[in-house]
Amino acid sequence: MTLLPDPVWPVVVLAVISIVDGLLCLKPAAFIAQCFTDVRWPRKYWWMMAPIKFAAAAGLIAGIWVPGLAALTTACLVVYFIVAISMHVRARDFGRNLFVNASGMLVLCVATGIWCFLI
Repeated sequence: MTLLPDPVWPVVVLAVISIVDGLLCLKPAAFIAQCFTDVRWPRKYWWMMAPIKFAAAAGLIAGIWVPGLAALTTACLVVYFIVAISMHVRARDFGRNLFVNASGMLVLCVATGIWCFLI
């Protein structure tokens, strides 16, 4: 196990995805707003999604130099996407948002964690 990512590039890719996702959540893009609606995420909490995603990106980038931070942030993203998947399942939203977006991101986060910090 390593405390700094090796290789670094998967962590950077995950950070870039988090930044883009955060930008899309600032004023939720139509497909994101529909996703929030489909899983019954209360509208009063929509605002917090962008800061969460920007914080994840910041943790990933800072974790390139701060031992353990990128690994912790990656683990937190794994938990985030497990919760997102459970929300889709609970809402019986078995479409693209579950199988492509949430599940795909979970796989990407798990793969990043294993490849950059465990192997």
